[in-house]
Amino acid sequence: MNRFDYTQAFSRNIGWVTADEQEVLRKKKVAIAGLGGVGGSHLITLTRMGIGQFCVADLDDFELANFNRQYGAGLSTIDMPKVDVMEKTVRDINPDLEITTFKQGVNMTNLDAFLEGVDIYVDSLDIFVLDIRRAVFAACYEKGIPAITAAPMGMGTAILVFLPGKMSFEEYFCLEGHSFEDQIIRFVTGVSSSMQQRNYLVDRSAVNFLKKKVPSTAMGIELAAGVACSNVLKILLNRGDVICAPHGLHFDAYRNSLIKTWRPYGNRNPLQRYMCWRIKRLLRESA
Repeated sequence: MNRFDYTQAFSRNIGWVTADEQEVLRKKKVAIAGLGGVGGSHLITLTRMGIGQFCVADLDDFELANFNRQYGAGLSTIDMPKVDVMEKTVRDINPDLEITTFKQGVNMTNLDAFLEGVDIYVDSLDIFVLDIRRAVFAACYEKGIPAITAAPMGMGTAILVFLPGKMSFEEYFCLEGHSFEDQIIRFVTGVSSSMQQRNYLVDRSAVNFLKKKVPSTAMGIELAAGVACSNVLKILLNRGDVICAPHGLHFDAYRNSLIKTWRPYGNRNPLQRYMCWRIKRLLRESA
């Protein structure tokens, strides 16, 4: 059996981080809710970055429809719990990992346990899971835990970072009191303020928020992991500027475009209100 050595396994990180910083990462604890699309790639990327502790949550099994984008999805893992598959995968990279799994997903009952001792939260919940997403971000804000959401948008990614003492998730998205459809529209529009991906959506019927139906690409997933985990590194090592809400960033590889966004008051911003109205109208026209 090959013997594992942490220093050797992650030695190629040195140069982009110092040896001392690598040891800091080894002691950090990251929480990831959702191990499907972005969650699986986030977990793999952060494991290869040398993070030593994780809390991960997911209640689903892999299925055929996951094959186009989800890291752990394959013929050998169909009908297997995502948590089990991904835990086995990352332990094969770093057998010394301390990883706590929540096989019923994250919920109001286990939320405090899920965030216990966590240094940063990386949001990877399904786009349509808003109630628990709001609860997780609220708990992070209350506990002083930085939280990141990086959404795959077409063949690009849009990222928002919520830091302690800065604008909160709820202050930015303003979801309270809105219908489920409107909350989804406000969430998507809030994350992707520039909405670059709409320019190359070739079949609008593939988007139906009421039926919880949206298209996806592996490119968007991997770009999201790269951008989110780069910010995780900067926050955990306290180095480099971090763009946080109400500022955001949207990179689209298909359009060769990087846009930095600024939405004072979040979804209360007049431009955001117009975008929400416009997206809602377009979705109804294509229904």
